Amino acid sequence: MLEQLKALICNYVEVNEDEITEKSHFSEDLGFNSYDFMCMLGDAEDEFDVEIDENEAGKCKTVEELIAYLEGQK
Repeated sequence: MLEQLKALICNYVEVNEDEITEKSHFSEDLGFNSYDFMCMLGDAEDEFDVEIDENEAGKCKTVEELIAYLEGQK
């Protein structure tokens, strides 16, 4: 799931996939703004075939937290 999420992240921010770790913070480390993050969540719904509650997923600050959230939706 991490590799798929890295590819999604790179569609929204200019960062190399090899720079993204599970500990990366979406805003501080990767440069996401709230709009881009919500758009990425929409793509993640399609990619992982899950239903995402934007309020709950919006609480995810790191890649690791989002992976845990997504895994909990399956």
